[in-house]
Amino acid sequence: MAENAEGDLNSNLLHAPYHTGDPQLDTAIGQWLRWDKNPKTKEQIENLLRNGMNKELRDRLCCRMTFGTAGLRSAMGAGFCYINDLTVIQSTQGMYKYLERCFSDFKQRGFVVGYDTRGQVTSSCSSQRLAKLTAAVLLAKDVPVYLFSRYVPTPFVPYAVQELKAVAGVMITASHNRKEDNGYKVYWENGAQITSPHDKEILKCIEECVEPWNGSWNDNLVDTSPLKRDPLQDICRRYMEDLKKICFHRELNSKTTLKFVHTSFHGVGHDYVQLAFQVFGFKPPIPVPEQKDPDPDFSTVKCPNPEEGESVLELSLRLAEKENARIVLATDPDADRLAVAELQENGDWKVFTGNELAALFGWWMFDCWKKNKSRNADVKNIYMLATTVSSKILKAIALKEGFHFEETLPGFKWIGSRIKDLLEDGKEVLFAFEESIGFLCGTSVLDKDGVSAAVVVAEMASYLETMNITLKQQLINVYEKYGYHISKTSYFLCYDPTTIKSIFERLRNFDSPKEYPKFCGTFAILHIRDVTTGYDSSQPNKKSVLPVSKNSQMITFTFQNGCVATLRTSGTEPKIKYYAEMCASPDQSDTALLEEELKKLIEALIENFLEPSKNGLTWRSV
Repeated sequence: MAENAEGDLNSNLLHAPYHTGDPQLDTAIGQWLRWDKNPKTKEQIENLLRNGMNKELRDRLCCRMTFGTAGLRSAMGAGFCYINDLTVIQSTQGMYKYLERCFSDFKQRGFVVGYDTRGQVTSSCSSQRLAKLTAAVLLAKDVPVYLFSRYVPTPFVPYAVQELKAVAGVMITASHNRKEDNGYKVYWENGAQITSPHDKEILKCIEECVEPWNGSWNDNLVDTSPLKRDPLQDICRRYMEDLKKICFHRELNSKTTLKFVHTSFHGVGHDYVQLAFQVFGFKPPIPVPEQKDPDPDFSTVKCPNPEEGESVLELSLRLAEKENARIVLATDPDADRLAVAELQENGDWKVFTGNELAALFGWWMFDCWKKNKSRNADVKNIYMLATTVSSKILKAIALKEGFHFEETLPGFKWIGSRIKDLLEDGKEVLFAFEESIGFLCGTSVLDKDGVSAAVVVAEMASYLETMNITLKQQLINVYEKYGYHISKTSYFLCYDPTTIKSIFERLRNFDSPKEYPKFCGTFAILHIRDVTTGYDSSQPNKKSVLPVSKNSQMITFTFQNGCVATLRTSGTEPKIKYYAEMCASPDQSDTALLEEELKKLIEALIENFLEPSKNGLTWRSV
């Protein structure tokens, strides 16, 4: 504060009882100014108060974050519904309280903390600082903390939780979100992201201890406490050793003439992908110099999400052309997802969708298992998994090859938990994925992993190269054998929760109350599954096999023409997403016809069910 008469006056105003006319807001302002010790975020609230910005104060202080598909995620800045020093301290206090209740050996087994490279100068907020505060809260309570000494890929945290037998772990990341965001991703002792009821119970515990405890702000503990350990070298060594389990052609890799370009999208991936390539016997991939080092502003891309395709891969594609490299591998900023592009003979780049890559991974992982299995290995013991909004291609492969395929709710937390159950039951899981370029090869980690996926794609491409087959050609081979699966996924932006709710409620009461639609334009609907309410018309008892998910909206339509389409809200962003796929049998190979049918169905879906102009939805712009 300025040391003058006006400064003193403002200071007195700020420390008097607050009279905004809203008692809830007055209380929240008082709490924030008493509890927040970060000068920058405290000042943000003081400025709003001084300028009488009551609506913004209410938006920032009168609601809390909730757990979505990837933990707590929000913009960085001041307020109880934002990510900042105070809300991370509160969240960790809640975590401590819940874990103490769940584990009698909490203080023997400890807790893992990792972080990416995000940061925001205006809030004095960075992933590294938030990780230190997370560690400090627990160290002050005599909990051993494994705090990584530098940034790591997100999969390193769930991997470390399992390897070090910790009770839980947190990764500070907002993955591929815009630069303003950050997040707090929680993993349970099984190495999978938390699911219900843990998320709800942790939120209750956070509510019960919102005032920072003595010692919670003491981030010096990270440097002085004997209970803090750095797992970086040990976990990196173990992870790279485990990667060898999914490497099948090391000698061939060392001789390949293929060149690879890798971009880490200004995030954590560079060093770890380089190491993974070494483990597999490859020469190092060529890094994109402008994107190799961490940059919290993601200054060379419009948005740090490699899923957006060619528009965000510009630098890596141009470098690949210059270096005569045919394949580009792009890990997102926290290296848990992977995009792949391949140069075609006509000089165009083919950027594979998550569903197309999954078809390749599914074929590859099963083919490698078949060629390397022991004599008494049983195909009926093999599993692959996908989220329900992802392509059904693995289902088609499983039906033909005799292994098991299972679906889960959207979000890798459901896949991770299910894999753990299957492993404990003596099953073998080869591969799992979600269409938003999240892949898991093997089961060393129980979350999506862009580092291992990148090096597996490189090995697959090198193997195919020996037979003069490109990735795109092999994808066609997979479709020819198991049936074409042509899918399209996109989204609309909608910042008004009431509009989103009314769109889905209209579908539940379409022609009359409690009646779902029977047609979408001219397309007849065969079955409807509504995971939000637990309804499934295809089941004898009309109940969904997938668990009910009341907090998010999701309805799936199965059409008579073989198309499956899902409308759902995003768990991390203000989006309504749509997923549509034509699942053809192997004898239907007229792709132009299938694509045209899918295109018309999507147009009908948007026009009849989403009504973008009436509802003020913004089209995805790339």
